[in-house]
Amino acid sequence: MGENFFLDSILAFIKQNGILCQKSCVDTPQQNGVVERKHRHLLEVARALRIQVGLPKRFCCECVLTASYLISLTPTPILSSKSPYEILFRKPPNYDHLRVFGCLCFAHVNPKSSDKMDPPAVKCLFPGYPYGEKGYRVYSLQERQFFTSRGVIFL
Repeated sequence: MGENFFLDSILAFIKQNGILCQKSCVDTPQQNGVVERKHRHLLEVARALRIQVGLPKRFCCECVLTASYLISLTPTPILSSKSPYEILFRKPPNYDHLRVFGCLCFAHVNPKSSDKMDPPAVKCLFPGYPYGEKGYRVYSLQERQFFTSRGVIFL
């Protein structure tokens, strides 16, 4: 299986599904109007999230992921006031789990040690939502690492 096999498979899929495939010239982003606009929208939301909270630039990936997540749940006039989520899954999204980006929170930790005197929760920052898991992605301010926790108290 060479490189041509994968290219041929992709081209066959495109043709079979009635997708019009057009190439653009190098260094001409204006030819990719819709894609460039969506990319700009994503970066503008991510930048606004980061600046509003005052996060350092090293959190930019978390900001982009959260911006993408929030945009997918936001109704848009382009989709007749439906969200991309609603179009994809044919049901309206649930907003009950949404929390304020960048807020302080306390996440429950399962202690690996048997010391019962360790604190049951750690002070964290809320940078977004994990992919494919029920819970919240948090950043431990003490350990300086990300983890996912279901038991989170938000301030």
